Parts: sequence; structure tokens; C-alpha cells
Amino acid sequence: MEVIYGSMDNNIIKGNTGVGLGNFDGLHIGHMALVNTLISESRLNGLDPIVYTFTKHPENILRKKLFTPLLIPKEKKIQLLSEMPLSFLCFDEFDERFSRMKPETFVKDILVAKLKAKLAVAGFDYRFGFKGEGDAKLLKELGKVYNFKVVIIPPVKLEDKIISSTLIRENVAKGKMDDVFKLLGRHFSIMGEVEKGRRIGNTIGFPTANLNPEGYLILPHDGVYITRTLLDGKRYDSVTNIGNNPTFEGLSKPVVETHLLDFEGDIYGKKIEVFFISKIRGEKKFDGKDELVKQIRKDVKKAKEYFGNG
Repeated sequence: MEVIYGSMDNNIIKGNTGVGLGNFDGLHIGHMALVNTLISESRLNGLDPIVYTFTKHPENILRKKLFTPLLIPKEKKIQLLSEMPLSFLCFDEFDERFSRMKPETFVKDILVAKLKAKLAVAGFDYRFGFKGEGDAKLLKELGKVYNFKVVIIPPVKLEDKIISSTLIRENVAKGKMDDVFKLLGRHFSIMGEVEKGRRIGNTIGFPTANLNPEGYLILPHDGVYITRTLLDGKRYDSVTNIGNNPTFEGLSKPVVETHLLDFEGDIYGKKIEVFFISKIRGEKKFDGKDELVKQIRKDVKKAKEYFGNG
């Protein structure tokens, strides 16, 4: 899979294509149904399958005061899609100029002229063009005008709820990681480089790898979680705290602190990925270090029992 940024003016795309359209934040079960349909329909029609999306979430350009936190960074999106037999992943730049583009102009100038689409696959709620004037119905009509097939993916449901990025964000924000797993089709994760923190964990016998995720990513609700951590290609059982450290003169913003079970070593500066499995408890301010240590021991014990090591 080749990753393309920008306007596709350099003529990298040479043959006819099938194009998957959407924001794809989270790449949840519904998105994967769309991508799988795109791949199978493209193969059937001798087309190169392409996923076309944006570097930034359009809502964060259009509604500047109502910021939409993201479920996955661009790097994770690339990683997940590279595991599928796609020819290209195209990241276009959604800006105010782009937002003023009429729906038919988008289809004519980008979908047909630049992406060479003979197939477009989109979700039932897909919107495009100025003020979201374009919808699935209009895309089908324009497909007839510009000679490309349109496949619309119906809503994918779990327990009568339509799976969407919005629903998943709501569950992440509540710390309902078991439900998030069902909706995503995998464990929610946070990636980042391990930073030097206040080293409080070292002083109480539970050293932590501290992450400071970028501000546009959503964080699970404050509390302690059973997690697994990917480091240097190996997965470690772990316990992760998200919060402001209220026992030790709280911080101004939440941090992610992960304690790898039965692990020793200096991992400052290394990249890790923390996968959230289940919430143990909410964040709490303890009456001093001893009370906190006692609780952390209980948290670690629960995690070890979960992993069958208790």
C-alpha cells in the first residue's frame, strides 16, 4: 500500500480505481465492512482499491469551537490499513477552501479526474461538498452522470445500536473499555514516546512509563485500567493510570502512566503502545503514600489475576 499526501497531482495513480470514502476515525467494525466491500468489489472489477480520507477531521476545521477528539492518530490508521490489500491510502488536506467545494465539483475534479474512480464505496451517512450538501443519494446520481458505480454500506449495528465513531468516543470517555472493544473490533490503544515524569512511581516501588498523547486524541475516563503494552515488538501485561495524580499535588492535565508487570529496564525515549482492556477503578485521592501503595498492590493483583498470573 502506497500512502499519498495532498492533491494527487503527481500522477501516481495510473489505472482505474475503486475509492472508499469517509473520515475513518477509529477504523471500527463499520469502517472495516466498508473497506472489505471496497477490496472485494475492486478485485471483481479489476480496479485498484484506494481509501480516500483527510489528515484532519473536517469537523475540527468547520466547527472550531466544538473540537472533536480523535480515536486514532494518522500513524495508527496507516498501520491498520497497511495490513489490508489496498493499493493506495490518500490523505487530502481539508481546509476552508476545500469546505466550500460544491458536491459535483468534488466528484468531477477529485473523485473522477484525480482518483480515476470507476467505483465509489461510502457509508449510509456519508456527506460531502459545501455544508455537507452531498449525500449517498446524490453520490449515486453523480455516479450515473460520471460513469462510476456506487455502493452504499448500510448501518452496522451491535445490540440495536448503530456503530459509529461518536458512539465509541462516548464509551471511551466513560471508561467502558469492554464495550469499546466490541465496537472497534480490537482494544482501544494509545501510542507515544515514553517521557520522563516526576518519577513518583520509582520512589514507591511501581515505576511507570509516562505518555503525553497529543491533545487531539481522546483519553479514557480517569482511573486505573488493566492493559497490555507493546514495547520493541513484545507485549507485556500492565496496569495503566489516567489522571492528574491528586495524591501528589495534582497535575494541570491528565497523564497516562503505565506500570509493566514483572519488567525491569530503562525505556525512556522508546515508543510504546498501550492497549486498554478493562477498568479496575476510578481515580482517587489517597491519604498519603502508604495508602496509595496499598491500593496499587491491589490493582496489580487484580491485573495479574486477569492475566492468569495471580
